[in-house]
Amino acid sequence: MDIPEAGVRATRVRGLYHQLEERLEGERWSARDDMLGLVNDVGALSRLVMAVEGKWKPEGELADLLPAKLSECLWWLLVLADRLDVDLETAFTSRMDELEAHLRESIAAE
Repeated sequence: MDIPEAGVRATRVRGLYHQLEERLEGERWSARDDMLGLVNDVGALSRLVMAVEGKWKPEGELADLLPAKLSECLWWLLVLADRLDVDLETAFTSRMDELEAHLRESIAAE
């Protein structure tokens, strides 16, 4: 699945969550709320990375939890990119081109 296709699917799933939010909370989450969701999931992901290194004991099977949490973090990023009108594929490609060029120059300079 490429980034644009993943973005479409992420937005579709987010729309389902919006329906639940409207029913349960009376309104949809804002972009700020989505950012807080991402931050929460990044915190959970950090504990799972600690578990990979033997520094934390997860509640559940690490082999199941880690891919799920990585996927959720990616999902939040795709959702935020959509909500904030960022073409993530173009932004990612451009940023990686910049970083790669800078790193190659730094390595060549040594």
